[in-house]
Amino acid sequence: MKRLLYITFLTCGLTLSGVAQDTDIFPRGEKAANVHHVGNVWLSELSPADQVFTYSTSVATFDPGARLDWHSHPGGQILLITQGVGYYQEKGKSKQTVRKGDVVKCQPGVEHWHGATPDSGVTYVATSPAQNGKTVWLKRVTDEEYGAGSSTTSNGASNANNQEQDVLALSKDKWTWMADKNVDKLKDLFDDKAVFVHMGGSWGKEQELNVIKSGGIHYKKADVHEASAQIIGNTAIVLNRITLLAVVGGNEVTNPFIVTEVYTKENGKWKMGSLSFTKTMGPGTEQPKK
Repeated sequence: MKRLLYITFLTCGLTLSGVAQDTDIFPRGEKAANVHHVGNVWLSELSPADQVFTYSTSVATFDPGARLDWHSHPGGQILLITQGVGYYQEKGKSKQTVRKGDVVKCQPGVEHWHGATPDSGVTYVATSPAQNGKTVWLKRVTDEEYGAGSSTTSNGASNANNQEQDVLALSKDKWTWMADKNVDKLKDLFDDKAVFVHMGGSWGKEQELNVIKSGGIHYKKADVHEASAQIIGNTAIVLNRITLLAVVGGNEVTNPFIVTEVYTKENGKWKMGSLSFTKTMGPGTEQPKK
């Protein structure tokens, strides 16, 4: 834990490099009933098919661990990954890891499934021809299929970049869970010895969860202007430059912060060891000073 605190304070002098702009493009829509998927999935139909445009366009948002059942599309489907990290697998082929910016073409009639990774949520825009029929739903994806190894590159730099994207996606999910007061997700994310440093003091995991649950501090909305991640062994350091809208003691306050997050990987899963808020002097769009 001392090592985590040391890294936290050490990173106060780092600048935000490898910038990631992580803001939602479309509203997440309504939570879908767990009929053809496992976990939490939100769906929003952006543009239904009509006589002129014979294809529908929707956005789907998955919590970490959520995935659709095996299925196929008579007319095929195209997925545009807009946020996070996910999986895509076709019948008889290896599971693929997909990330923000990837485009996936689901061929007509080919059985496949897709969803989020265990550590990161994923969001995509899906467009499908409607004239050839609706989605054909098949069997559920087993835990063995979901947990099987995915295709990755052996290049060390690429692997480090993949880990950076994974932890950045997890950091983004964390802001959503804090805004939603989802203490169950946060309890699993926070290490038992985690330390939280605020303007008014510092405390441990249980107090932070109680503060969030009770509304003592409601992290209502975090506008993330820039985010970067640095991997050092099994430790990840994430810097966020944000403007935070919070409710403290019943009063809404807005402040610009540099937020330092420290994660360690335990049994293949990222756990938060430290979360520290440093208030900046200028507005949220001001560049952090060295």
